[in-house]
Amino acid sequence: MPASPERKTVQISLSLEQLYNEDALRKKVARHVRIPVKHLGHTRIISRSLDARSRPPKFRLRVEHSTVPFDADTPLMSAFQDVSHAPKKAVIVGAGPAGYFAALECLMHGIKPIVLDRGFDVRTRRKDLRAIQQEGVVHPHSNYCFGEGGAGTYSDGKLYTRSHKRGNIDSVLRLLVEHGAHSDILVDAHPHIGSNKLPKVVSSIRESIERFGGEVHFGAHVTDFLVEGDTCKGVVCNGETVVGDVVVLATGHSARDIYDLLQRRNILVEFKPFALGVRVEHPQPLIDELQYGQRHRHEHLPAASYRLVAQVQERGVYSFCMCPGGLIVPAATAPGELVTNGMSMSRRDSPFANSGIVTEIQEHHIPREFGNDALAGLRYQQHIEQTMFANNNSEKQVAPSQNLEDFVRGKDSASVLPTSYIPGLHTAPLHSLLPQDIALALQEGFKQFDRKMKGFLTSEAQIVATESRTSSPVRIPRDPETLEHTHVKGLYPCAEGAGYAGGIVSAALDGQRVIRCIARAFSTSH
Repeated sequence: MPASPERKTVQISLSLEQLYNEDALRKKVARHVRIPVKHLGHTRIISRSLDARSRPPKFRLRVEHSTVPFDADTPLMSAFQDVSHAPKKAVIVGAGPAGYFAALECLMHGIKPIVLDRGFDVRTRRKDLRAIQQEGVVHPHSNYCFGEGGAGTYSDGKLYTRSHKRGNIDSVLRLLVEHGAHSDILVDAHPHIGSNKLPKVVSSIRESIERFGGEVHFGAHVTDFLVEGDTCKGVVCNGETVVGDVVVLATGHSARDIYDLLQRRNILVEFKPFALGVRVEHPQPLIDELQYGQRHRHEHLPAASYRLVAQVQERGVYSFCMCPGGLIVPAATAPGELVTNGMSMSRRDSPFANSGIVTEIQEHHIPREFGNDALAGLRYQQHIEQTMFANNNSEKQVAPSQNLEDFVRGKDSASVLPTSYIPGLHTAPLHSLLPQDIALALQEGFKQFDRKMKGFLTSEAQIVATESRTSSPVRIPRDPETLEHTHVKGLYPCAEGAGYAGGIVSAALDGQRVIRCIARAFSTSH
């Protein structure tokens, strides 16, 4: 009788020089399991993380070895069904991560997805991004937030999430790999794809949806809901009705007209705490030095990142969407606003590092002039964005900026530093231009950050306003078990725009979860 296969998992560390050396990896594993290398058999990396605290930095790996070859994973796409003539249809509003992964989940359950997005496909979208970057022209339906793949397509493509309770993160990563992402995302502790590679992955997902009988429509602006009694039967899109058995609302956090529409139609929405602040930009070599102890980092070291949190008078101040080796981009969704976001290419090889630094906005922080209803936070958010735009004395997306040390001292800056922000910067007294409570919280937060990461508060850095779209200022309530709207049957609020996710993976997980709930509801209705 053949011996049973043996498998063991070990933890090893590799120096930067050893990272891509297969012989070094096998020798380390063999030493841990105390067998000769020639008898080791087969190995595969399960996880890989960087230990930046060690000097020099090293990588820590979990490696599995086996006496027999590992079985290849069955592709998740093999479970997709042809839904061309499926009896049940789901109208999905939004083609971001939540909408697209909801559509892929529909293929698993024999439901036909009809995806509607106000923006355009990734290729068409590029010309509108060039227009906002170079000419300051904001297309209200096609920009860094709206269009195929949503805001995530032209971001850093970060795939790290703490949302382990929401679903199977591995399934999201595997589907991304099956649609063209590099398999490294399956093992890296903080995986990312990069804005140069995400568009191909996103368009490949669309091709799968359509190949198995789903539909994806661009330039499809939803302007009303078809509600009969207490049940949503579909939507009005470009003046025509689109009917389905359910409607999944996965619009992202910037579809302000949808929140207005919900309120006008007396469909319950609620205020949700959000965050607001600025982008801070440092030279990447400075961040490398602070984190790794070396300004000229080793070729196998990724551009260094950070995560910082402070507490200022019971108010959180924290870094958000940190983009090592990245760019600051204009993310307004309407003319007359100034909004910034960050993105990185897959190599993260920009000479700059940027991050949102924001403070939380609770309901009691909203000035009374913006009302006391569910949309008060949205109006406040928009007011600050418009104030920043009005300050630039231009019709373009030139952003207000201030030297970081000057901002903390409350001192005007004489000039701007070199920047990754293509539309350009102008000096502005952000310490007085931002609402006073926000400015004071950020100033104290930067001081605390410098105590945790000495050298962070420096004249080599500058802040750029406004970082205001970290999350939705509105929540669309849903039943915690069925995920259906609490007052309207057949309407399923989903992901970031509804207040239930933050980032690519958590949005994708929420999209999958909503469809699984819908599939269960369909199965019990017969």
